[in-house]
Amino acid sequence: MAAIVESIEISRRPEDVFSYVTDPSHLPEWQESVVAVRREGDAPLAVGSRAVVTRRVGRREQAMTAELTELNPPSSWAVRGIDGPIRGNVKGTIEPLGDGERSRVTIALDFEAHGIGKLLVPLVVRRQARTEMPRNQQKLKELLERGA
Repeated sequence: MAAIVESIEISRRPEDVFSYVTDPSHLPEWQESVVAVRREGDAPLAVGSRAVVTRRVGRREQAMTAELTELNPPSSWAVRGIDGPIRGNVKGTIEPLGDGERSRVTIALDFEAHGIGKLLVPLVVRRQARTEMPRNQQKLKELLERGA
């Protein structure tokens, strides 16, 4: 299936947006299905950095390990799930707009399913993600424009 892709314009510089959106500790603030995040290790964020992200999927909570696979400040990043039945693959881009004081954030999300995930992804997960992504981006916009 095709990736789910959503974009939003935010009245903040790309550098500000990038530092916020790529910090896993902020995920529960702007992604409604994220219950908790725990980084593995305390080294600065870099390709190969991992975090255990607990999400509410349907009525259950599921912990999944995500690995940063691309980090190109302030324009793009990518994350891939490396365990669990549902593995999200995210590609984010940030484009400067106008005088560079605004940004367009585009997030593409796709899933790799294993085991029970092969049933859950088409029946629950994609629908939940398609509904949640625009709300998540709106929340991201509100937080960043308020000064987060």
